Amino acid sequence: MHAADVTVGKSYDAIIIGAGHNGLVCANYLAKAGQKVLVLERRDVVGGAAVTEEIAPGFRASIFSYLMSLLHPRIIRELELKKHGLEVLPCSDMVSPLDGEDYILFSDNVAKSQASFAKFSKHDAEIYPEFDRYLSEAANIVRKLLWETPVDPTRRDWRSFKDGASLLWRHRKIGRKMYRIVDMLTMSAYDFLREWFEDERVMAVLAYYASIGTFAGPKSPGSAYVIMHHIMGEHEGAGGWGFIKGGMGSITQALAASAQEKGVDIVTGAPIKEVRVQNGRATAVSTTTGETYAAKAIISNANAKVLYLDLVGEKHLPEEVLREIKGYRTFSTAFKMNIACERPPQYRILDRVRREGGLGNFDYPTYMHIAPDIDYLERAYDDAKHGWYSSRPFITPVVPTMVDTTLAPAGKHVVNLFGGHAPYTLKGGDWATEKENFRKTVFDTIEDYAPGFRDDVIEAQLLVAPDIEHIVNLPQGHIFHGELSTDQLFFQRPVSGYADYRTPLKGLYICGSSMHPGGGVSGIPGYNAAREIMRDIRARRN
Repeated sequence: MHAADVTVGKSYDAIIIGAGHNGLVCANYLAKAGQKVLVLERRDVVGGAAVTEEIAPGFRASIFSYLMSLLHPRIIRELELKKHGLEVLPCSDMVSPLDGEDYILFSDNVAKSQASFAKFSKHDAEIYPEFDRYLSEAANIVRKLLWETPVDPTRRDWRSFKDGASLLWRHRKIGRKMYRIVDMLTMSAYDFLREWFEDERVMAVLAYYASIGTFAGPKSPGSAYVIMHHIMGEHEGAGGWGFIKGGMGSITQALAASAQEKGVDIVTGAPIKEVRVQNGRATAVSTTTGETYAAKAIISNANAKVLYLDLVGEKHLPEEVLREIKGYRTFSTAFKMNIACERPPQYRILDRVRREGGLGNFDYPTYMHIAPDIDYLERAYDDAKHGWYSSRPFITPVVPTMVDTTLAPAGKHVVNLFGGHAPYTLKGGDWATEKENFRKTVFDTIEDYAPGFRDDVIEAQLLVAPDIEHIVNLPQGHIFHGELSTDQLFFQRPVSGYADYRTPLKGLYICGSSMHPGGGVSGIPGYNAAREIMRDIRARRN
């Protein structure tokens, strides 16, 4: 829908800036509650970072987010996304190639992972079931906290006291298990894992998750928590990670269809110029194309830095909020490469994996991690820490076309590579001149494990952090809308005092991944924001 399709003078209860998945989730729940909602999207396509687009004639790829894990079954069910075309397809267990033709397999089946670990350490194999239980118990605690609105522990009003007491009561049974969360929030992934495991190849399987989308290495304090963030998915139908038929854009297309069925208007090609403020209240938004839309609630799915600094402006914000949002860390070192190819990488380990039956019903490992040990991950971070891209980056290659025939011509394939580290800015260099050198580095790394893959490539779209920033307006290209560090989580995300999806301006809210519980295609920030907005609306009525 374009701006011309919206009836001039039509009134709305709520306007949402940005048609990413959280904005669409928020729109759905507000509409379900009887609100008239308008969604304004800067690009000509809905979806934000969950989009499927053509990368070569006949080849379509999940351009940014690339695997399904965190989208919650509750949201899928309540918004009837399957009715609107959402279909989850399975991917294989994760396989990590090591030196020569060796490999480690990591599965949500504990016994399979245990058997693979046993090849490298009898101790690690024996301890793994206990570790899995320990981590699962911690993850279950955090899963419950995902749906909570962060309280401000410094407020002394009755509502804040009541909310805080209610939060503590709901989670009163956590008890000493809370110490596990504290450990993960403060310890490095390496130190945390070293308390359990002895083989650094086994440790790297789990430490890898601590590096995904994060400017940190496995030995960086606080990196242990990021492991848990990546394993908290509960979706049905694919046992952990999975592909979406038609690519990740199918999620946001289903969300958009569900919203429109509820009467939500969605306008694309509508970049926001400013959020208009009168007497400390957000009253309207204006677009760069000259339209103005007013509503009682203005909700931003854009990054908090974009909202506060670009759309609202410093003059409308308290000094403390300005200081914190300017210091909110979004520096990214993630990169993405989307490849159209004749055939997927032919790994050195491929024959052995097939021969040993590690892939179950799969003939090819659709999901892999390239990072054979802890030192490999730490060296990749060291390069970035000193201002340059990794000489050997860690890489996640996934091949959705092994199960999804809608993305490529018959017999051809799409490969998504995601990895790090490739810093947003280079010390003593520039991406304008270094991007092709980095492309060569990525392919050199793949060739170490899958010789000859270069020859099968038809087209390769490389996106480094400045590209991600430019296309989807994520400051410094950070895929989580900001680092998942202790000082940027729960009641401090994105700024202290305003972590409850509200802002210093009345009528202005944030529903995106800048808020608790952070990034990933979960939809939970959008859900939580809608709940708080409706809470305020009902309070005004009473």
